[in-house]
Amino acid sequence: MKNLEKWREAGKIGSEALAYAKSIVKKDMKLLELAKKVESFIKDKGAKFAFPINLSVDAVAAHSSPGYNDEELASGLLKIDVGVSKDGFISDLACSVDLTEDKKHTKLIEASRAALNSAIKLIKPGITLGEIGKKIQETIESFGFAPIINLCGHQLKQYKLHAGFNIPNYDNGETTKLEEGMFIAIEPFATSGTGLVQDGRSSGIYKYEADHKSRDHLGREILSYVKEEFKELPFSGRWMVEKYGAKALFSLRALEQVKSLHNFKQLVEKTKAPVSQAEATILVTKDGCEVLAS
Repeated sequence: MKNLEKWREAGKIGSEALAYAKSIVKKDMKLLELAKKVESFIKDKGAKFAFPINLSVDAVAAHSSPGYNDEELASGLLKIDVGVSKDGFISDLACSVDLTEDKKHTKLIEASRAALNSAIKLIKPGITLGEIGKKIQETIESFGFAPIINLCGHQLKQYKLHAGFNIPNYDNGETTKLEEGMFIAIEPFATSGTGLVQDGRSSGIYKYEADHKSRDHLGREILSYVKEEFKELPFSGRWMVEKYGAKALFSLRALEQVKSLHNFKQLVEKTKAPVSQAEATILVTKDGCEVLAS
């Protein structure tokens, strides 16, 4: 299969980066410090980022990445979501870490991980997306929790993090079938809340949308750089500050206003209940699947 080794390399580096993050994270560590260390680890391996590392605490399920002057500390139930790009071929994987020693958190982490493992066992050509979602839902509910139904896994393609179809975390009856050669990310979220997320504050994560006119000179320079460096992959506003200085923040807002960039919002559980996450990158093979990153 063409470019399979690049997919595998992205998976290997992603798995190593996630393991590294788990090995160094500790309570009250600055999330910005953790993010920078993991980013350096990935760059030292000769890879780039498929998206900014997501470090989401407690009820924040996803889309939370440290800003350039962020003071937030690692605490509670921390989700670590890592994305690696090797020439645009992607690995996307995540785990949850309990920094409280709360037994309820431990069970919540077990629920999302068990749901991921049970879904992986189903993967083969011909299995429907609805069947995957049903297995995830049944597994999470067997632990006494609810799946987040408006978050999902997704297909992966070169430079496209969310490409093609979504993979539900509940039984939605979707009849689309997996095919040999597809690359997917399965991503169960479990919560003690209602199982819905809603938009929170800005995440500081952006994605190129379109070339719309902007009178801001630096904004035009940033947009040109983003298109070349990241293409359709998300990037961190912090990286623009590191490259261009604090004035980049104004330019990012200007680009957002003219809809050249999309600014992702944090995704927060509706009742502010804690959320756990587990995720793996998988290749659908002739007789089953190959886990590329977990």
